[in-house]
Amino acid sequence: MKLRYGENCAKSFQELKYGEKIKIDDIEISLFPSGHILGSSQILLNKNGYKVLVTGDYKTKKDPTVREFELIKCNTLVTEATFGLPIFCHPKPNEEIKKIINSLKQNNGRNHLLGVYALGKAQRLIKLLRESGYTEKIYIHGAMEKLCKYYENQGIKLGEIEKIDSKKKNFTNKLILCPPSALRDRWSRRFGNCIISQASGWMCIKQRVKQNLIEMPLIISDHSDWNELTQTIKETNAENIWITHGREDGLLRWCNIHGLNAKPLSIIGRDEEVEQ
Repeated sequence: MKLRYGENCAKSFQELKYGEKIKIDDIEISLFPSGHILGSSQILLNKNGYKVLVTGDYKTKKDPTVREFELIKCNTLVTEATFGLPIFCHPKPNEEIKKIINSLKQNNGRNHLLGVYALGKAQRLIKLLRESGYTEKIYIHGAMEKLCKYYENQGIKLGEIEKIDSKKKNFTNKLILCPPSALRDRWSRRFGNCIISQASGWMCIKQRVKQNLIEMPLIISDHSDWNELTQTIKETNAENIWITHGREDGLLRWCNIHGLNAKPLSIIGRDEEVEQ
């Protein structure tokens, strides 16, 4: 939070490690890994044995840049529903990342500009590239520099990366990562005839790909897809399901069909994040 919002983004800070418990009045509070990005957490509220779990953003797929999602049994589950429709079944990330590696080989001489969210997604994509055998230097937008360094300091090796500065102009057959907002910005014009790519769970929607002029969509998300959402709901054994942030209706319908007590929970000011 301090890296993103500044050292004084809150009046005070209290560190709480995964599994550690604190008590406020008669409610016991603990955190568990959510698998979304580095440090992301589920919140477990326990009052006299009655447990409420708030997942926040989460995914259950393996990701070497985060602590793996930990399944917690509970009485009431408050779950996200960003991709809460059956059409959202994400492919394997290591297969998606091969698309851009193969394109770099086949389109020798053309740069590849990859739009990724600066926190979490950028570092995960770099790690996926390294695990898939891509050893070349990766160039990054300045907005990603501090966050990449933080991941490195946490023991997550990203290989050779370099921030783009205003002096360097000659790029050929390079892979450049930037926030999605920079894909069509003046910043990207220096790279010439690029192949434009973006990594997001929303890239499975052809209309969104077309609207954003994306030539190479990579369907890689840091949120749970439909199968992950429904499987998690079943495995928590929760008696009550509260659904928020996304496609509440689809997941609500699924819960009703399966005899689960569920209802939507709307949070004011919380809309879908297209960059995920």
